[in-house]
Amino acid sequence: MMLVNGQPSRSLPATDRGLHYGDGLFETLRVEAGEPRRWSLHLSRLRTGCDRLGIPMPDPQVLLDEARTVIQGTPLGVLKITVTRGSGPRGYRPPLHPEPTRILAFDSRARNASTDRHEGVDVRLCSMRLSRNPVLAGIKHLNRLEQVMARSEWSDEYHEGLMLDTSGQVVEGTMSNLFLVRGGALVTPDLSHCGVAGITRARVLEMARAWGLSCREEQVGLEDLWQADGLFLTNTLIGLWPVRSLEGRAMPMPPLIGRLQQAL
Repeated sequence: MMLVNGQPSRSLPATDRGLHYGDGLFETLRVEAGEPRRWSLHLSRLRTGCDRLGIPMPDPQVLLDEARTVIQGTPLGVLKITVTRGSGPRGYRPPLHPEPTRILAFDSRARNASTDRHEGVDVRLCSMRLSRNPVLAGIKHLNRLEQVMARSEWSDEYHEGLMLDTSGQVVEGTMSNLFLVRGGALVTPDLSHCGVAGITRARVLEMARAWGLSCREEQVGLEDLWQADGLFLTNTLIGLWPVRSLEGRAMPMPPLIGRLQQAL
């Protein structure tokens, strides 16, 4: 089911700026027991993105009511919330008084990733590079062409691809955040210049720090991947994926990764 501004629909006005310019944001939430998980965290990131782009934040209660309407008590699935700046005149200049568009869509066909969680996943390096732009870094804006082009580089022989930025630093996967295990500590790429600050990434950092583990956000080079004691990926839908191979080379999977999986 899909709602557009609270009404059942599968279409948008051709003047919507989300279609023309990718002028908007989105959140993807896992639904369990008929409720969207980590609602407050996703809403907080959506608000941050709206503030950054100057898009009025939709009423949180309206979003929650509409989310429950599209979920309709279905126990398991994926909820996507998209907010665009709405319609406007031709040209890049945003309207002075935008009327945002809300799109809430639910898909009950949630992927079962249990095998991937236990056995680990095969990962490659992508040729497509991420542009560095601190203003857009961290938020989940609609401009995802870089990820689309990166994902087109392979079929089904890999589970995920890692993306570097234009300066050669490793940033993230096409749909996930990256962690390195190094000497009992965690390292995750710094996202000051590009990348998405994932909800599960934040949870892992918070949890590990509560355990007294060293957790660093810093620049990561290709050589750091090969020297790591282990790698894993996170996002809202997959949870935590251990990396069992990178570019066909077997990677270690230390016990710490299993502990983090269980805690999540």
